[in-house]
Amino acid sequence: MEQKIKQDTSIHIGANIRSIRKSQNIGQTELVSRLQVIGIDMTREALVKIERGIQHIQSAQLRGIRDVLRTTYDELLK
Repeated sequence: MEQKIKQDTSIHIGANIRSIRKSQNIGQTELVSRLQVIGIDMTREALVKIERGIQHIQSAQLRGIRDVLRTTYDELLK
């Protein structure tokens, strides 16, 4: 079973993903497409919910986003 990571009031994973993604001029659809290419099952709708903080992110999704955005867990979890 895939572990889900809960966002809380001190760590804004979704907002961090959005900020990093936008700083690299990558749209939500493009990010999802890149994730699907590497085998991460995610829809654009799921990404929207994760970025808004209303859906938990799975550890595999977080790892995939880290890899696609070429960032670190520290940047995603600050």
